[in-house]
Amino acid sequence: QVQLVESGGGLVQAGGSLRLSCAASGLTFSSNYMAWFRQAPGKEREFVTAISWGGHATDYHDSVKGRFTISRDNAKNTVFLQMNSLKREASAVYYCAAGRSLVRNVGAYNYWGQGTQVTVSS
Repeated sequence: QVQLVESGGGLVQAGGSLRLSCAASGLTFSSNYMAWFRQAPGKEREFVTAISWGGHATDYHDSVKGRFTISRDNAKNTVFLQMNSLKREASAVYYCAAGRSLVRNVGAYNYWGQGTQVTVSS
């Protein structure tokens, strides 16, 4: 049974930082592309960033480029999202996902975590 478990969310002031983690089990982690998506109340789930299985390729939504960094530790079956200079509009539930390609489409990812709440206050 595949499980993706996110952690690290919370309340942070605008301009602050958070580091999210996603621990995976039940799948061959090193063979999967990993991604982070987010969903704010009343909005569709949107792509944030993704990383290739070996970590050699990444993709970022324009709104987070230069402030967010995705990384992975295949030895620990974990993917990370370092979020710096957070803005209020970053408030959302953040989900990690596992898939077979480096794409931005929600439907391309086979497995999802339960999400972790990030709230950025002014």
